[in-house]
Amino acid sequence: MSSATSFYELAPSAKNNQPFPFSQLEGKVVLIVNVASKCGFTPQYKGLEALYQKYHDEGLEIVGFPCNQFGSQEPGSEEEISSFCQLNYGVTFPIMKKVKVNGKDSDPVYEFLKSKKSGLLGLSRVKWNFEKFLIDKNGNVVERWASTTSPEKLSDTIEKYLK
Repeated sequence: MSSATSFYELAPSAKNNQPFPFSQLEGKVVLIVNVASKCGFTPQYKGLEALYQKYHDEGLEIVGFPCNQFGSQEPGSEEEISSFCQLNYGVTFPIMKKVKVNGKDSDPVYEFLKSKKSGLLGLSRVKWNFEKFLIDKNGNVVERWASTTSPEKLSDTIEKYLK
C-alpha cells in the first residue's frame, strides 16, 4: 500500500532514474496511463499525444508508465521505449521508468491511484495496458477508464475538469 496521503507527495522515477515529483503538477489536470509498445492498444499513443497537444496549454499533463506485466508487451529498455514512442507516435509527454502496476511490487503511484478509484465491478487491480486515471487540479483521482476507452472519448471529461 502506498504511504502517500496526497497525489502531490508521489515522486516516481523518470526514465533517466531522476525523481519526477508530482508536486510540480499541482493545479493541473493529469492523465496517468500504463503503456506498452507491443499491445493491441498501442495505437492509443496517437490519441494520447493529440490530447496532450490540444489541452497542454490549458493545463493538461499526461504521464505514461511503461509496464511489462500484461503479456510481456513492454520488454524494452527505457531508451528503447522512449525512442519507440517518439519515432512511431511523436510522443512529447513524459514517459516514466518501467513499473509494475499490480502485485506486491506495484509502484506507489499505482497503489495510490487504485486505492482512490476502483475499476469495473469494484476491482482495484489494473486489468490491462492503457488503463487511464484522471486527476483533477486539486490532486483528486476523479475518473478511471478501461483500456478499451480510446483517448478520443476523453475530451469532454478533460474539458470539464480544465474549467
